[in-house]
Amino acid sequence: MTTTGEERAAARGGPWWWARWRSAALDVGLALASAVECAFEGVRFARDAGIPVAAGVVFGVLTGSALLVRRQWPIAVVLVSIAIAPAQMGYLMGIVGLYTLAASELPRRIIGSLAGMSLVGMLIVMFVRVRQDMARGSWDLGDWFVPFAAITTAIGMTAPPLLLGLYVGARRRLMESLRERADSLERELQLLAERAEERAEWARNEERTRIARDMHDVVAHRVSLMVVHAAALQAVARKDPEKAVKNAALVGDMGRQALTELREMLGVLRSGDGGVRRAEQAVPLAAVRVAAAVAASKAADEGEGPCLLELEELVGQSAAAGMVVDLSVEGDVRVYAAEIEQTAYRVVQEALTNVHKHAAGAKTYVRLAHRVSEIAMQVENEPPPEVPSQAAARLPSGGNGLVGMKERVTALGGVFVSGPTDAGGFRVSAVIPAA
Repeated sequence: MTTTGEERAAARGGPWWWARWRSAALDVGLALASAVECAFEGVRFARDAGIPVAAGVVFGVLTGSALLVRRQWPIAVVLVSIAIAPAQMGYLMGIVGLYTLAASELPRRIIGSLAGMSLVGMLIVMFVRVRQDMARGSWDLGDWFVPFAAITTAIGMTAPPLLLGLYVGARRRLMESLRERADSLERELQLLAERAEERAEWARNEERTRIARDMHDVVAHRVSLMVVHAAALQAVARKDPEKAVKNAALVGDMGRQALTELREMLGVLRSGDGGVRRAEQAVPLAAVRVAAAVAASKAADEGEGPCLLELEELVGQSAAAGMVVDLSVEGDVRVYAAEIEQTAYRVVQEALTNVHKHAAGAKTYVRLAHRVSEIAMQVENEPPPEVPSQAAARLPSGGNGLVGMKERVTALGGVFVSGPTDAGGFRVSAVIPAA
């Protein structure tokens, strides 16, 4: 786990401009060493300048202490070192000041200008000092030694701290850039994890909605027909035993079909449980919206579930329950994708179920049209009789049938419309793209 820039800023525990106490202690130690050095060098400066030694010592201590602010004002430290260079003081301050300046975030032109000034100042000071020493007779060398010693000393005291500071500054900026990138990646990963959790929750909700819709389609139609046949069985049990036996057989067939469809649906849920969990764990960004559709279309891909070829049987079951149904098919009959055929079948099934519930005894028209690039279906019933049958009055309604039909059709990119007709009946229309 990396720390963000705000956390690092909040973790600053040093005094004033120092981020850490260790940095403050280092700068205080360097300032003391520089002050001691400048104090000793101030003695000779005072003697050469003809001023009191105490004044030279105090001057050296004050100027040497400038290293205390090298992190906050590196330019000031370098300028002070250049200013006292003619007095042959502040060598440590010049070296540390150049290093700090080169490692700072200042523009390169400012660093180069101050480094050039420091080099020239050191060159002049060393040229004068070596020449004076040779004039006093301390060294017995040729005239070539004066410029050679001045140049090598100036470069030796300027170039190493400058190059080291540039290297440390570049490395520090690189590490900061890598740290910021790691922080950014961590924030992105956290955001992706939150979005993945949201999408997994969305997939679970979609799957629950699909299961509820399928359960409603399977149970509502079969059970509605069973209730209608049971009511008819009760009405004719004593008057027409043969018809009662026939209705009882129909009720048994309806129950067995409902149980078969329920078993198939539960089998799909059990077999697809691992896949759904793996999809929720992985949650690929480009395919998360397909996660809920995988389980929904599993039965269709395996060829399970109803199809349009069973539409006549569906209509026949409603006709056997006493409904007057007129089925008409237009266009060339062809095979569609399993999911499209199942959706079309479920729309007709649920529409017929609604007729059983709300308009028992009304004549119903089922129209299916095979078009070039789409399939259209319409279920329309006339107004129900004035006196509804006893069976219809006892059929409950949950109010989810139309919602489920619309969800199925729109999920395939189709259009769904439902509503009452001018004649007092009800019409359900749906158009589904063939591709």
